[in-house]
Formats: sequence, structure tokens, C-alpha cells
Amino acid sequence: MSDPHATRATRLYADDFGESRFEIVTMPMSRKDFAPPAAPLYAAQIQPAEHYVIIELPVGWGGTEPHPTPGRHMLFCLAGSIRVTASSGETRSFAAGDCLLMEDTTGRGHITEVTSDEPVRAVMIRLA
Repeated sequence: MSDPHATRATRLYADDFGESRFEIVTMPMSRKDFAPPAAPLYAAQIQPAEHYVIIELPVGWGGTEPHPTPGRHMLFCLAGSIRVTASSGETRSFAAGDCLLMEDTTGRGHITEVTSDEPVRAVMIRLA
């Protein structure tokens, strides 16, 4: 990543053939007066959202059947770790501090498994 003020996320999406795949997306950030009178800071472009939910996945949680995500979500992992396997066979791991842009709302979907010895806590923000 060449821009030190950009942030990256992993995107999970369905391709034209219905296979879930991963890619890295970069979100540019620029210096803004975000919360005056506080000093300017770097922020990404504001994105519309519908609601959020905090989830907890117990140790050992996971399925064997792929499923698409029920809607466009940005997932922020707060604790624990998961492994997500796209229907294409690609696998990625996510732990506290990681974010996943989930857009595979159609197609074969993905499988999620808890890989940590503690429950996974995450915030899922439903995107407009």
C-alpha cells in the first residue's frame, strides 16, 4: 500500500459464475475536520449504513454448508479468530482488528469456522 493514509480491507464477493472470491480493497483517507473543534484527522469517505449488530460465535462454531451473506456487511472482528473459505476454495483468516467487506449475497457463498480457543466477537454493520 503506497498511501500511508489509506486503509485496506478484505472483500468477499460473488463473481459472474456465482463463486465467492476474495480480493484486497484499498479505501483512501484524507485529512478532514471530522469533529471540530478537535484537530483534523484522516478519515475515509462516509458510507451509508442501515444498522449494526454485535455477534458472538462460540468455540467450535462453524458449518460444512456454504452460504451467501444475508446482506452487504462490513465485519470488524473484536476478539477471537475465524477462517472463511470461499466457494472458490480460497481461505482467509481474520482475528481481532481485522475487517471483512462481505458482499457475496448471491452464488454459492462461503463457510465460516471459529479457529480460536475463545468465542469470536464481531460487529457487523449492514451497508445500504
